[in-house]
Formats: sequence, C-alpha cells, structure tokens
Amino acid sequence: MNRSRRQRRQSRSPRPGRAPRGRKPNGAGAVQLPLLFRSWGGARAGAGRKRRPSSGVPHVARARVTRHDPIHVTLRLRPHVWNLRTARAARALRPAFQRARDRFGFRLIQFSVQRTHLHIVAEAESARSLARGVQGLSIRVARSLNRLMGRHGPVFAGRYHARAVRTPRAVRALLVYVLQNARHHRWSGAPRPGRAWFDPHSSARWFDGWRRPHPSPGDGGAEAPPVVPPRSWLLSSGWRRHGLLDPGEVPRVLARPPR
Repeated sequence: MNRSRRQRRQSRSPRPGRAPRGRKPNGAGAVQLPLLFRSWGGARAGAGRKRRPSSGVPHVARARVTRHDPIHVTLRLRPHVWNLRTARAARALRPAFQRARDRFGFRLIQFSVQRTHLHIVAEAESARSLARGVQGLSIRVARSLNRLMGRHGPVFAGRYHARAVRTPRAVRALLVYVLQNARHHRWSGAPRPGRAWFDPHSSARWFDGWRRPHPSPGDGGAEAPPVVPPRSWLLSSGWRRHGLLDPGEVPRVLARPPR
C-alpha cells in the first residue's frame, strides 16, 4: 500500500547527532536577542523640544480660556523690524487690525503699539479661537510690515504670551496698563503723571471709559474702527465698579511674560 508523501516525510528520522530542524538539543545555542527601539524625548538630560534663541516665551501649558475672561496678549517683534510708533507703520497696521478684529471667535477689544511689541486686550470663545485669532492677526500684521519694509520672512519673535484676567479690579488695571503702556517708556514722549494724555498709537480714541472725553473720539465714520465692542461682563461693565480711567493715570507693572 502506497503511503502519502506527507506520511513518508513524517516517518523520516533525523541524522544521528542532529536535532530536528528548528530545534536545538537541550536549548544549546538559543540566545534571546534584545529588542532595540529608536526613541526621542522622555525623562533624560537634553530631551524635549529645543528652545530657539529668538523665542521669548517658553513652551508651557497656556491658561484656560473661556468667553467670560478677557485675555492679555503680548506679541514681540524680531530685532530687524522697524520702529512701529511711526505714522507709516500706523498706516500699515490699521488695515491688519480692521480685518482681524472679529474672526474665528476672537475679538480685538483694545491695543497699544510700542516700538518692539504689541499689547492686546481680547476676548475668545475658546483656546482654539484665541490661537486662530492671534495667528490671523499675526499673519496680517507680518504681511503689512514686510510690504512696508520691502522684505519677506518672519516678523514676530517666537510664541505670543497670553494671560487670562478674571476679576473686575484686575481688568481695570489691565486696561490702564495697555492703553497707557507708553508711559513706561521715556522715548514715547508721554507727559509726567497727572497730566491728561491719550496715546495716539493705541485704541484710546475708541475707548469709552475715560473720565475726561477724548478730543477726537471714534465716531463710527466711513472707515471701520480697528477694534470691536466687548461682549463679556468684565470688559463691558464689570471693571467700571472701580472707577473710570483717568487719562493722567500711570499703569502699574503687571505680570510680565517670562524671557
């Protein structure tokens, strides 16, 4: 009786002194090789994303953002960017503010322009809205400034700094700090404390919370204003519990962005 090919193969015995294929006698020669995986990061020296020399703010978790809390945003410029407190820079910046003032759930409420940085008071529906709104504003400002300077490339130095403000007193202090921020700098030409002064490179003209009226308030003419009215209680009326802003008031130093 003929056997099948499979039965004949199974009946074969291995050669003397030789183990069946795939086996080693008594485990001889069986070595467990280590499994090596490439990895980056982790808890070790030098791990993680490297900080660039131009970055002004470290990569840390940002504060929680809600539609009820005003946000103080600081945007710092690279050293090659021209002085922003000039008439030509103001003409370039205003259209950028007008286009980005109310987009993606982000609202530009107040601002002041300094030589090397921008201070902004904003509202945002969420952290995503804040990020998209600031990104849109940054892109428009960068395009306007590059067009003015006849160049291309990055304009802002690293990440923006954002801080949520959650009490009426702190919101009032923030408004003074942003609208009167130029009083911190001698080159701004601001008068001594106590004398009324409205920074022309800020949104002071459109702010309705002054004790004394602005000489040329924003009247909603043919040209769109660069800011929008606030919606949150803190920015619309809550801060007024502690008094209107005096145009001769000097801002106190707030928490500064880490360097």
